[in-house]
Amino acid sequence: MITAVTGASGHVGGNLVRALLAEGRRVRVLVRTDRRSLEGLDVQVVEGDVSDPLALRTLMDGAETVFHCAGRISIVGGEGGLVERTNVGGVRNVVQACRETGVRRLVHFSSIHAFDTHPNDQLIDETRNLALGPSHAPYDRSKAEGQAAVLEAVKDGLDAVIVNPGAVVGPRDFKVSRMGAVFLDIYHGRLPMLIDGGYNWVDARDVSQGALLAEKKGRRGECYLLTGHWVHICEVSRIIGRLTGRKTVEAAAPVWLALAASWFSLGWGKLRGTTPKFTPAAIQAIQSHRTISHEKATRELGYAPRPFEETVRDTFDWFREAGMLDGPAERPNPRAPIAPRSPPLLPTRRGLPRR
Repeated sequence: MITAVTGASGHVGGNLVRALLAEGRRVRVLVRTDRRSLEGLDVQVVEGDVSDPLALRTLMDGAETVFHCAGRISIVGGEGGLVERTNVGGVRNVVQACRETGVRRLVHFSSIHAFDTHPNDQLIDETRNLALGPSHAPYDRSKAEGQAAVLEAVKDGLDAVIVNPGAVVGPRDFKVSRMGAVFLDIYHGRLPMLIDGGYNWVDARDVSQGALLAEKKGRRGECYLLTGHWVHICEVSRIIGRLTGRKTVEAAAPVWLALAASWFSLGWGKLRGTTPKFTPAAIQAIQSHRTISHEKATRELGYAPRPFEETVRDTFDWFREAGMLDGPAERPNPRAPIAPRSPPLLPTRRGLPRR
């Protein structure tokens, strides 16, 4: 049995591939150029992305299950259409390829951001409306539209299930995810002040296991929130300091001040062509999703997220092994050599491998 994975070089994807291999599965992955998270793993590689229908059909040829992890996270808006092309158009391409190749089941990775957060003071679960309105942030709306596309395909006969992770952290963060960068910024003292708010943090390993449970036990057409624990960012900083022995910042700026600064940061980032650490969308996110429930996933799938401190400890153990705690470098070398035993490329055009 072949299991196909998009976004396999990402944080969740890399952990998922390892979980699949641990079950003894044959795994085929879709990647572009960065394969650090796959080095030394016995997987077949198709080179391409979700905008390439031919690469997707090659990926899924003979596959029984597809895990669609690929997506574009953004706190700076639509990025010239890239967010929508990836999170909406890419999903539609994946759905079409599943139909054309006869995939048995699709597990689609959406996000808690696909759900409307208003009203904020009430429980958020799978019964919430999708964030499809014009007032929603471009990223949130794109995830909602992608999720809606999968649900529409289910009505037409596709066997698919959707998982909605929270703010993902954890080991094997090779590219350094946005949340992993927050952890490293706190450790290295790059943030003079925190923001009054928090996230619902979830371990990438728990998201991977939750997705496997959804594949096996999830009901067709259902969504499952794969969340963990809401923790204030100041408490996160205290935990990091206690577990690593570092002196970490604990003061938090009021939301109004952080929001004003975020608009300036967003404008400055556009001028310099860089992504700021905090934007208005990020400030909104840190104020949302405080009361969110994974009760449905626990009840129907047996999903059980680990304690948050265990995630923090394991994450910094991995960062230390990866050499990210000794110097100022925030990310490992993107041009690091691939392991000599590179996975094979599958043919995608005229029988020739793409390189």
